[in-house]
Amino acid sequence: MKYKKIREIILGKALDPMKSETRHSMALVAFLAWVGLGADGLSSSAYGPEETFKALGAHTHLGLYMAIATAVTVFIIALAYNQVIELFPTGGGGYRVATKLVGPYLGLISGCALVLDYVLTIAISIASGVDALASFLPLGFQPYKLWAEAFFIGLLIVMNLRGLKEAIQILLPIFIGFVITHLILIVYGIYAHAENLPGLVPGTVNETVSLAGSIGWTGVASMLLLAYSQGGGTYTGLEAVSNNVNLLAEPRERTGKMTMLYMALSLAFTAGGIIMLYLLWDARPTEGQTLNASTFASIISHGNPDSPVANQVMLAVVLAFEAGLLFVAANTGFLGGPSVLSNMAGDSWVPHKFRYLSTRLVTQNGILVMGVAALAILFWTEGSVTLLVVLYSVSVFLTFAISLFGLCLYWVRNRDAGGKWVARLLLSSVGFTICAGILGVLLVEKFMDGGWAAAVIIGGIAALCVWVRNHYRETKRAIHSVDEVFASQPFGPNADAVEPDPDNQTAVFIVGSSKGGGLHALLWVQRMFPGHFRNFIFVNARTVDSHAYGGEGALEQMRHDAESTLEYFVDFCHSHNMASSSYLGFGTDAVDEITRMCEEISNEFPNAIFFTSKLIFASDNWMSRLLHNQAALAVQRRLHLEGLQMVILPMKV
Repeated sequence: MKYKKIREIILGKALDPMKSETRHSMALVAFLAWVGLGADGLSSSAYGPEETFKALGAHTHLGLYMAIATAVTVFIIALAYNQVIELFPTGGGGYRVATKLVGPYLGLISGCALVLDYVLTIAISIASGVDALASFLPLGFQPYKLWAEAFFIGLLIVMNLRGLKEAIQILLPIFIGFVITHLILIVYGIYAHAENLPGLVPGTVNETVSLAGSIGWTGVASMLLLAYSQGGGTYTGLEAVSNNVNLLAEPRERTGKMTMLYMALSLAFTAGGIIMLYLLWDARPTEGQTLNASTFASIISHGNPDSPVANQVMLAVVLAFEAGLLFVAANTGFLGGPSVLSNMAGDSWVPHKFRYLSTRLVTQNGILVMGVAALAILFWTEGSVTLLVVLYSVSVFLTFAISLFGLCLYWVRNRDAGGKWVARLLLSSVGFTICAGILGVLLVEKFMDGGWAAAVIIGGIAALCVWVRNHYRETKRAIHSVDEVFASQPFGPNADAVEPDPDNQTAVFIVGSSKGGGLHALLWVQRMFPGHFRNFIFVNARTVDSHAYGGEGALEQMRHDAESTLEYFVDFCHSHNMASSSYLGFGTDAVDEITRMCEEISNEFPNAIFFTSKLIFASDNWMSRLLHNQAALAVQRRLHLEGLQMVILPMKV
């Protein structure tokens, strides 16, 4: 079986990016966006509340404050990020906010933190999901958890390479199952202890006063702040919608806000409700089980005391849905991470190839990088959820803090927006204070328990990004100098079009967006083969990448720019009485599209020889080959295999 057929069976048939209905069929409505992007936030209720409650130690009565604070914080962050959706309706989220409102280098830090955040989204969700499954398996399964996690990551990589909407639709029943089962458990769990609710508040206040008498109010405040910060993982995922607005159905702003509302309501109810269950059911850690598993087991047994076997089955179903939702949440990392890398590639912080789409119109390179990085972190941490939560929380709240600081600056600078700016500045300021406070506590209290690793990883990624951008900047400057040299080339006096004769010798130039590069190739051929070629054909295949495919009108603008460049070359030839024409194509793989077009041209012009330019660096190494598309060599090999002649012209930079 041929490679292409196997690939089609696994990943699905190629999609045509130029059909207008293709993007609309892939765009997510609010409900599917809630499933695909909101699962990250909702799934954090599987580990965030547990970390908060465990940090309280024996003083579990303080859990009431944590339940209230958790629900309030979710809505504050969600409402603040609604402003991001309004201001940046094309997506980019925390990275774009920080870049535009604070500065490119803080934008870089935010972007690096987001990339790590999404890698950890995959790692921690898979690790927590396997932990949930292992809670009703024998203890002998524990040594195999890491390999099970690796298997699930591999499965999600394949699903996402097929396409984001397909992945979401497959995972939809799991999401709905989680919501229904946890809604029933939370409502019944609170109802079963309804007689304790009237005395809960006065009892909590009395115990808090008694505790303050022992360790002082400062000690109580410190304990609450640490527990609150430990549960920072609960709020992760709220930024996913603003990062991926470009994936939403039109009108994007309205769809994004509706999705954010679904996320806030579901997460506030679930996370706050689970902490209340811990408090009311006197939850205690059990070896080999999560706190959710032991608490849910008590609730199910209470509701059906005479059927222990049925209770075990029901608990298994609940935990299976919980694990399933965590796998859905891991999928968010495969949606959001490549999107952030794509935005950073647009600003030349990372290799441009992270903008390229596969035949299924997903950012394939980003998906693979996120999956491999998540595997590496899982094996490094040995799947420890506690360590992963620390790394995760530091990266998330660094992004939150920078983004909300950017919003504060924006509203201070735009005080002419009526009375709305005051309320929005206040909301952004409160959100920034909360997020910066959590970040500070985590870095201080958990520095030796993983906080240092998050700082080192983010710093290392940022340093590499600066090197990449400097390289691209120098290359762009060199190409611009070539354009300037050829910009002064005069047009000839002829004003009439000269049509090519298929029987004449033909020079076919594969050109890009650089007019200087195209003229360099044309003049080089005329100098080396004077009077030999009578036809001059220009071919351009534009890559439909994530930016071109991200919004309405982007493809049309790309087509206009490409046609304008080709028209320049053809007009230049006509002005010198040279027969000329052009061909334009679009595809997700430039090499495939150029090869296809060249084969068609060779049928029409049998005496054609193909030419293109390739950047030549003084110090060529694996890094320069990684950063620059090696399309010229790939096309030459493909054409040679078809018996067509192609010459690569060096363009030193």
